Amino acid sequence: MISRPRQRRHRWSLQARLITAAVSLVSVILITVGLGTGTVLESILRENLDAKVTRAQDSIIVDLNSRADELLSRGRQERGTLLLVNNLAGLTAAYVDDDGDVRSIDIGRIEAGPSDPDGWADATVERLGDYRVHAIPGPYSSVTGSTVTGLPTSEVTSVSARIVTTVALLTTGGLLLLAAILALLIRRALAPLRSMAATASRVAAMPLTEAVTITERVPEEDTDPNTEVGQVGHALNTLLDHVETSLAARQRNEDRMRSFVADASHELRTPLASIRGYSELSLRGIRQAEAAGAAAPGVIADTTRESLERIQAQSLRMTALVEDLLLLARLDEGTELVYSAVDLTRLAVEAVSDARVAGTDHDWVLEVGGDPVIVAGDSGRIYQVAANLLANARVHTPAGTQVTTTVEIQGGEAVLRIHDNGPGIDPAIAGELFERFSRADSSRARQTGGTGLGLSIAKAIVTGHGGRIVVASEPGSTSFEVRLPARPDSPTEADAPR
Repeated sequence: MISRPRQRRHRWSLQARLITAAVSLVSVILITVGLGTGTVLESILRENLDAKVTRAQDSIIVDLNSRADELLSRGRQERGTLLLVNNLAGLTAAYVDDDGDVRSIDIGRIEAGPSDPDGWADATVERLGDYRVHAIPGPYSSVTGSTVTGLPTSEVTSVSARIVTTVALLTTGGLLLLAAILALLIRRALAPLRSMAATASRVAAMPLTEAVTITERVPEEDTDPNTEVGQVGHALNTLLDHVETSLAARQRNEDRMRSFVADASHELRTPLASIRGYSELSLRGIRQAEAAGAAAPGVIADTTRESLERIQAQSLRMTALVEDLLLLARLDEGTELVYSAVDLTRLAVEAVSDARVAGTDHDWVLEVGGDPVIVAGDSGRIYQVAANLLANARVHTPAGTQVTTTVEIQGGEAVLRIHDNGPGIDPAIAGELFERFSRADSSRARQTGGTGLGLSIAKAIVTGHGGRIVVASEPGSTSFEVRLPARPDSPTEADAPR
């Protein structure tokens, strides 16, 4: 059996649903109030009509021999007053017409309804209409001398009809006016939502795989946090800000990756070209020797030895570069660090001792306390960070520069600070100092080559330990600070040497 796709039911817009709900609720209230008011007013009119019937009945003096028309003629009664008398003169009926004249009527043309225990009933008189009547038994029996007095209910009916008509017209007009006002107010109230929908649609139509910035935003007047609609607009703008930040970060990562690949390719190309050149030189020497009958074996041996030494040197350089790249990749994955308790003080002493041997033309100063400063981390990697920073201070500063290494506790953090009074770092590259393949040759008189990965590796190691590395530099003062979480058994800041 082939199932047909279910048709999507058409749903009303939010504006239509709000208007319909409001108009329906108000219409129910108005109709209820109108019906209740009409019922109460009709009840009041009927009570007034009953009071008039009672007064008319009290003003008629009934005797046993008078007819109904004679009794009505004795006093001034309201137009439409009806009187039925049952006495010795028989059953007679009369009423007061519109001109005030008393007229007799045929009793057969009166159709009375059932009466209540108090004698009140509704009656219909042919050619006269509906009446409200009240019966009083006679003084001698329930039949002889009894009277029935009534007044027409046309006034009550007409007033009730006018009330119903007026309420219906006012209700209809009021509902139409209410619907128009609600449509205007709701349309204005939902205008920010339509603006947000248009903004979202424009953003959805943008090629976000290629875009870096999103200029579309909800207007400022539609982002009032004190209103519900404004909160939605503010949240949408915040979301767009986050998306734009993510896109910018993605673009920066892509640019950094392109730059990284280009730099890595450049760094690897140089040793590979050297290896290729010296290999070709060695092969050329061997071929020449073979062509000459190995007439100069000593020259060939010297050339081959020198080429192989250069090949080995370039291979070692390329190996170091590849190992640094592999270390960065493993640090990014968090799989390189082996944690243990590390005495940062002892580690700084060892690193400064090694740096003093390598840089005898610098003044090395060590400022540490007698108590150990313990951190949780990888001893070899933290030593690599300290050695790298000390090597940078040695390589990028002139002879005679004083390099001071300090270890202390500050605010629950173990701080390793390396300060030198060299020429400082060029502000133009200060923001990129920890980027991969970043070099500060122009500002710090570099004397030996490097891969440009030392500081990026140091930052990756410190970040992997949950710490941070910062630099502050100006002419004559450069400080690198490594901050790591201190172990509880480390001395407090108050206990640290001053």
